[in-house]
Amino acid sequence: MHAKRWLFLIHRWLGVVVCAFFAMWFVSGVVMMYVGYPKLTEAERLQHLPRLDTSTPLMGPRQALDAAGIAGPLQELRLAAASGGRAVYLATPGREAQPGKRRPPPGSGAIVVDAATGAVLREVDRTRVLASAQAYAGASLPLDYRGTIGEDAFTHSRGLDAHRPLHVVELADADATRLYVSGKTGEVVRDAPRAERLWNYAGAWIHWLYPLRGIGLDRYWADIVNWLSIIGIAVTLTGTVVGVMRWRFGRTYKSGSHSPYQGFMMRWHHITGLLFALVTLTWIFSGLMSMNPWRVFDSGAPALRIEAMNGGPLVVSVQDAAPATLLAATGGNVRELRWVRAAGQTLVLASTANGRPMVRDAVTAQPYQFDPNALRTAVARLLPDAVQRIDILTAYDSHYYTREPHTMTGGTDKPLPIWRVVFGDVHATWVHVDPQTGTVLGRSDSTRRLSRWLFAMLHSWDWLPLLDHRPLWDVLLVATSLGGVALSLTGVVIGWRRLGRKLRTSMRKAPAPGRSVAPNRRPA
Repeated sequence: MHAKRWLFLIHRWLGVVVCAFFAMWFVSGVVMMYVGYPKLTEAERLQHLPRLDTSTPLMGPRQALDAAGIAGPLQELRLAAASGGRAVYLATPGREAQPGKRRPPPGSGAIVVDAATGAVLREVDRTRVLASAQAYAGASLPLDYRGTIGEDAFTHSRGLDAHRPLHVVELADADATRLYVSGKTGEVVRDAPRAERLWNYAGAWIHWLYPLRGIGLDRYWADIVNWLSIIGIAVTLTGTVVGVMRWRFGRTYKSGSHSPYQGFMMRWHHITGLLFALVTLTWIFSGLMSMNPWRVFDSGAPALRIEAMNGGPLVVSVQDAAPATLLAATGGNVRELRWVRAAGQTLVLASTANGRPMVRDAVTAQPYQFDPNALRTAVARLLPDAVQRIDILTAYDSHYYTREPHTMTGGTDKPLPIWRVVFGDVHATWVHVDPQTGTVLGRSDSTRRLSRWLFAMLHSWDWLPLLDHRPLWDVLLVATSLGGVALSLTGVVIGWRRLGRKLRTSMRKAPAPGRSVAPNRRPA
């Protein structure tokens, strides 16, 4: 009996704390199904880049790098009209890999070189920012420069750290779009239309408890989210046990109901708890898993040996074709040229506003196609362990699939067909490789695949039979979310009423101000 009472008390008072969070998470989760946290996807970025103009003489890559004083191997080299509306090379010098450290995000340490003059563009000033914004808009629009920020409600992403401080520009377009421009390279790195910003206050911003960011609690934010989730799991489990204990399955109470509770709120909290306890538990638990609490999904797998696969780092030579030659060979609708090293070859990926990039030999500018045997030999060097097999994926599956761009896992390029390279190491590593470009698209191991099931499957219901049959996915998620809202809001009302009664009882028992309570004894 003592244990049963503690079970009731734990559920009752922890529920007072977290039921409001439950309701908020359910409602904001529905918003996030259709409006995600602002991001600039690769497709959007390319669509808004101006075409590279073949009429303007541009320096060759080696010539421009020499003029800028950039020697040695590179981590990345791009040519695009991405900074200040002019064609620039964005060169990231190579870095020695350090054990245990992650590869720097794109944009880290990039040097911007004017492709026409070879001058290094160091200062990202107001004029250059406005020129980048105007080029992004693609039309002559009034622009409102709002200055610089370190971080705001729509730029908490760690992927933007390499570009801070961020310049903010408001476009006078129909969507009242807000642009964030890199303080390091002058590129537009995020866009956020007004509707997206407004919906985010009811969606991702509140769902991820971002109000706690930027107010001195950043270092505690992850722990707060983790422990709220753990408390939520405890409330759901104890509530499920209490609900089952109190429900009479074979007979009824005197009231004729299977539930002992008479009040509307208590009865419906009991019923909705039984109906939606499992989905509530899986959503809270999978939300906790999305945080990788205390790094439980860090497998310790060694880094892929990308340079070994590619036959060395990227080195641009004087023999490489000039931009004019590359643009003439690719049709003239190119938005960006990217020099890469892949499977022993130096190549140029020419990206248009749509579709997969065209692959060209860096020296001849002619179309390039990988020899399958040579590519197999190259990918085998990614790990010291032997390749067990290579699967050719021509359709999406449970571990390689695409989601809508606005979703948390969407917005990245997921081409088909691709190779899945299965290694025989202790971590059961899979590596996805694009056989057209020779690019490593991603890696997975047994721990990450477990994380995929415990987060994406349980939290977003990323199950292909459902994703491929919308609006069935939408109907199921919205219906169960509304059930969760009903469960949570009835809990909020019950908790509020109980707290009110406790306060009123305490006030009645408290002595009046200025009066003392004499001890209960007879006079002498």
